[in-house]
Amino acid sequence: MYGLHSQTKRRAFLRAACAAVGLVISWPLAAADVIKIGLVTALSGQSAKAGEALTRGLTVAIDEINAKGGVLGGRKFELVRRDDEANPAKGQIAARELLFKEKVAVLFGGLDTPVALAIVPIVNQEKVPFMDPWAAGTPITRNGANPNFVFRVSAVDELVDRAMLQYAQKNFSTKTPGVIVVNNPWGESNQKGLVAALEAKGMKAAGVEKFEPNDVDVTPQLARLKSAGADSLMLVGNVGPSAQVVKSLDRMGWKVPIVSHWGPAGGRFTELAGPNAKDVVFVQTYSFFGRQSPVGERVLAALMKKYPDVKGPGDATPAVGIANAYDAMHLVALAIEKAGSTDGDAIRQGFYKIDSYDGLIKKYDKPFSPGNHDALGENDYIWTRFIGQEILPVAMVAKQ
Repeated sequence: MYGLHSQTKRRAFLRAACAAVGLVISWPLAAADVIKIGLVTALSGQSAKAGEALTRGLTVAIDEINAKGGVLGGRKFELVRRDDEANPAKGQIAARELLFKEKVAVLFGGLDTPVALAIVPIVNQEKVPFMDPWAAGTPITRNGANPNFVFRVSAVDELVDRAMLQYAQKNFSTKTPGVIVVNNPWGESNQKGLVAALEAKGMKAAGVEKFEPNDVDVTPQLARLKSAGADSLMLVGNVGPSAQVVKSLDRMGWKVPIVSHWGPAGGRFTELAGPNAKDVVFVQTYSFFGRQSPVGERVLAALMKKYPDVKGPGDATPAVGIANAYDAMHLVALAIEKAGSTDGDAIRQGFYKIDSYDGLIKKYDKPFSPGNHDALGENDYIWTRFIGQEILPVAMVAKQ
């Protein structure tokens, strides 16, 4: 470990001074020495399942770290959560409460890109590290701030967009894909990324359509894409809107390949989309199905022990939330150790000093640098689809 926090040292000195003059004091060191980790995420609504996945990934990692003695000479972590209800304004309120009232050392959050983008200016101003374990909007980490306190263990839109096009070309021989995205900052981020990916290959979209987060019928947008000759759909939307796209396609009777960002994984997609939910192929960073690494076996066993509803890999879902949060928390702990304190700027620089970490998703080698705050790259994605309630790798489904 890298030594006690300066505050702990001061208390030790005061204890010694009091003892020297015969005074006896009682000091609640254990409680004061806890390092609080904040989490702002959706804990209610359609994306609550994803918020719970982040919670579980963080909790399993914190349990492991604390069991090994914590950090900074024995300080333990404590998780403090707030519900943002997938609302940017509520996310800002929750973030401020965790920063100013709870005094968290590191803030986790960003299930939704609009919420994450609303929090970014706050953490950069307050100089508290913000770790994003889900939201993929490119500008979240590439926000122009210097110094930049935002880090991510998750997908990045512009990388996912290239991977989506590559998958559609390889598996569906796509030549003129239709782009359909949610009308918010996340959709805008992916629209730019998809158009750029197409242009890089000398291709052009059949059309670009948008839908609102609360739309219950997107038939008009889909009809325009069909008329324009779209031979596949590049879909970007969270659980509810993505489900409405599938249901609108059903009403139209249009069978077209759908390659999606990971929005469908965040909640009750199969329930909302119906039987054709299985037709949507979407990106993930991890799956608990198939042969697991020793880290994967350990994490799955811990989940099954701690959460009675987890009976096997199919219940460790969304796996992307669990895995991203688990690895991110371990990287945060390493950054704090490298910093030797819980000072926000020291932790920021501590991220750059991490040499390697043998994680759940992969073995990380110098995952962060001043010019790169994203620990995962385009080679760290896998493609999945729903089979029943389970998210299975496409390669595994093909073998069945």
